[in-house]
Amino acid sequence: MKVQSESTLVICGHGMVAQRLLEALCRNRCKPFTRIVVFNGETAPAYNRIQLSALLAGDTAESSLALQPGDWFRDNGIEVFNGEAVVAINRQDRTVTTATGRLQSYTHLVLATGSRPAKPGVPGEDLPGVMTFRDLDDTRSLIKTTRRHRRAVVVGGGFLGLEAADGLSQRGMAVTLLHRSAHLLNRQLDTVGGQLLQQHMEHRGVKVRTGTSPTALLGRSLVRAVQLDDETLISTDLVVFATGITPVTGLARKAGLDCGRGILVNSQLRTGDPAISALGECCQLGDTTFGLVEPGYQQAEVLANVLVGGAPKVEYRPVATPTRLKISGIPIFSCGQVSPGPDTESVVWQDHEHNHYCRLLIRNQRLTGAVLLGDTRDGPWYSQRIRQQDDISRYRDHIAFGKNYCEAAA
Repeated sequence: MKVQSESTLVICGHGMVAQRLLEALCRNRCKPFTRIVVFNGETAPAYNRIQLSALLAGDTAESSLALQPGDWFRDNGIEVFNGEAVVAINRQDRTVTTATGRLQSYTHLVLATGSRPAKPGVPGEDLPGVMTFRDLDDTRSLIKTTRRHRRAVVVGGGFLGLEAADGLSQRGMAVTLLHRSAHLLNRQLDTVGGQLLQQHMEHRGVKVRTGTSPTALLGRSLVRAVQLDDETLISTDLVVFATGITPVTGLARKAGLDCGRGILVNSQLRTGDPAISALGECCQLGDTTFGLVEPGYQQAEVLANVLVGGAPKVEYRPVATPTRLKISGIPIFSCGQVSPGPDTESVVWQDHEHNHYCRLLIRNQRLTGAVLLGDTRDGPWYSQRIRQQDDISRYRDHIAFGKNYCEAAA
């Protein structure tokens, strides 16, 4: 891509993935744009969203979340407008309009609008006292609420729901966690792993109810109770929804860009308009959308290469990304197939004293899945075996004990 006299890159959104794109562009000696302008709908510049749970629990300070100091943007010639979201795109004139009425032209536009929390659509979910746990503003509101109220119900037993429940509990609230599936983290853990995690959460003071979901939230000026599908009522002062995410596509749709669940892109992260790209949680490649930060980081590196005119064949290809979590102090690793199938055999190892659990799934002497709880040091090695589909027959009897035992046996 040739440098034009007034070539301007405009980025809509300033989350972790947009920041990774900026850093990748700044590392490159070839500067394809004379200006880089970032419009950020949030009031704070890019921050470590993964650490919001630690902030909620009181284990870290808000000041520690910033990904770069303010002078980094100035030193790299990047203009960031916080609290000023883009509200319209004029593709013909190649301009964007922001919420303040600012008109900004672009040579290339990147949509990094992320996602928003999904709500299940139950009656009463718009009552005061019903919140989500997704961004810094959500976290600030939840912390304020813990100073005034004592009871909370968290809906959703995925990563965010577990972290919200634990954080609220650590701040002194009586917390009930609801999850509609039969066990917690059902997309990452098998049944036993989910049950062990539930025991850990309950030991930390969180009451867990699986196999159930709310049918209504009750109250007038404030939420007062949650009605479950078995007609049970749970009294509460706060309800937190952590029931998944939805890509933010409204801006792209209004501009006439093709969208499915997310903004449709090709393998170089370009939309149907060659002057507009999208990446992160707002985009969709083929049938795949992205809810983890790691694929977004990979996309940012690819897009930076594309924008600086790198190798013409550079492409982003989705790969199975291992899930690495730490919930309430317990490390969790999950990769590949999670639950046993009719054509797999399981190798299970458990240390009850230290609350360590390992389940490996094997098909035709090749590893197809790994679930680790408590001790995840060998997770990357298992992930490599799954990705490369190595024949493990030489160290099959030792595989539950990890890399060192297997390499010694081989």
